[in-house]
Amino acid sequence: MAVNQLSIFVENKEGKLVTITDSIANANVDIRAMSVADTQDFGIFRLIVTDPYKAKEALESSGCFVSITRVVGISIPDEPGSLAKVVNILARHNINIEYMYAFITVSKKFASVVLRVADNDLAEQILVENGIRLLEESDIVNM
Repeated sequence: MAVNQLSIFVENKEGKLVTITDSIANANVDIRAMSVADTQDFGIFRLIVTDPYKAKEALESSGCFVSITRVVGISIPDEPGSLAKVVNILARHNINIEYMYAFITVSKKFASVVLRVADNDLAEQILVENGIRLLEESDIVNM
């Protein structure tokens, strides 16, 4: 049930994000969430989009190096302690979070969180057993 994330290698040069965002816009794909991790010379631009395969094709046509990574997407109440609950559940089961980022839905009742872990299936099973709602690709499209 994992969600598809785009990971785009980006040189840390002026105008590179323009190419990426224009390519996605021209493909008529919406960006739902994003995260940028950078160094002095390059960065990794991670995106959750409404159509990852269409976006990947458009980005590759523009000369971008892009991959699709399966990540765990969850929906938690937008209230204090919700993220702490998830992090504690995973920690109790020795599941390390490599990185994560979040975004708020329009309703503002729930926050969506993207988690990168070594074993998506195990993390998803444990989260569901502990009452955490998983996101599906259709949830991303319908946000």
